[in-house]
Amino acid sequence: VIKLFYKIQEKIPAKLMMVGDGPEKAKAEQLVNQLGIQDKVIFFGNSNEIDQILSYSDLFLLPSETESFGLAALEAMAWSVPVISSNSGGLPEVNFDGISGYMSNVGDVDDMAIKALKILENDEILNQFKENALNVAKQFDIKNILFDLDKSNIRPDAEVELAKILVVLEDYPTMELDIRSHTDCRQTA
Repeated sequence: VIKLFYKIQEKIPAKLMMVGDGPEKAKAEQLVNQLGIQDKVIFFGNSNEIDQILSYSDLFLLPSETESFGLAALEAMAWSVPVISSNSGGLPEVNFDGISGYMSNVGDVDDMAIKALKILENDEILNQFKENALNVAKQFDIKNILFDLDKSNIRPDAEVELAKILVVLEDYPTMELDIRSHTDCRQTA
């Protein structure tokens, strides 16, 4: 992420907000210092206010080598934040290349930077990607997954599926069940 951001900030004014306290944090801080971009990178550590951070974000960088589903990318898109990601794991299932953001091969920092700048350098393009990101996130709304919208009936297996999802969501307190409610909350904040 740091190397990718470094390339972006060389071309446009930018700040990087890093969230989490993983084992790579010390190495990331060291690289920031080596590159001389301490004034452009904020390390938040662990945070329960991801929605607040995302509300100030224009782009979400996720150059993961492995990613099982892409919940972090989906949460960013629910806040109208386009995603630049690798095309690994489950990310292609949630980040639609050229629509909600862009994908690149794992480790291709140059390509990711070019695509990030393509979005960030033009407000009209940025706004279109933001709108697209939210629309893609809405496809993953719990109602679209579990309900038959044409008949307004719940699928027979939905109760079991809903119970499984609710158990998983207990581990992700910032994730909203209803993306429209999430969006409405954002607009009033």
